[in-house]
Amino acid sequence: MSAQMKTTSKLHLINAASLAEIDTWTAKYPPEHRQSAVMAALRIVQDQNGGWLTNELMDAVAEYLRMPAIAVYEVATFYSMYELEPVGRHKICVCTNISCMLCGSDGIVGHLQNKLGIKLGETTPDKRYTLKEVECLGACAGAPMLQIGRTYYEHLTPAKVDEILSKLD
Repeated sequence: MSAQMKTTSKLHLINAASLAEIDTWTAKYPPEHRQSAVMAALRIVQDQNGGWLTNELMDAVAEYLRMPAIAVYEVATFYSMYELEPVGRHKICVCTNISCMLCGSDGIVGHLQNKLGIKLGETTPDKRYTLKEVECLGACAGAPMLQIGRTYYEHLTPAKVDEILSKLD
């Protein structure tokens, strides 16, 4: 068999707890549509890996869901919730879409950049924070807003941002 034809399983990269959680998602779909759980599977393995996805992990997801790796890569590169490089312990996602922009997200971004000493897309040297611009988090009525982990923070002011940051580990 040629080297090109050999494939090495990457399933060992996904731990048992993550596989079990992925299985809860695949069970929600007919067996022939198990690939519909790709977004959940990517989130699960990203969490398992400290907040980012490697090519090998995406290959493992593709193998587990029995779908082409390129289809998994397309999802991971399209949505802003997936990271393809290491991120800080706290990923701060600031919405800069129209509602948030009109309500002052530029000021929030500027405040965070000054306070953390980094620009959008960067991580602090101590790996504590990553600052990320996102298009829309669906909380327009609470603009300006940001997300850290799975928590939304709305109606932000620089003082509220400082309070939020002071409560993070």
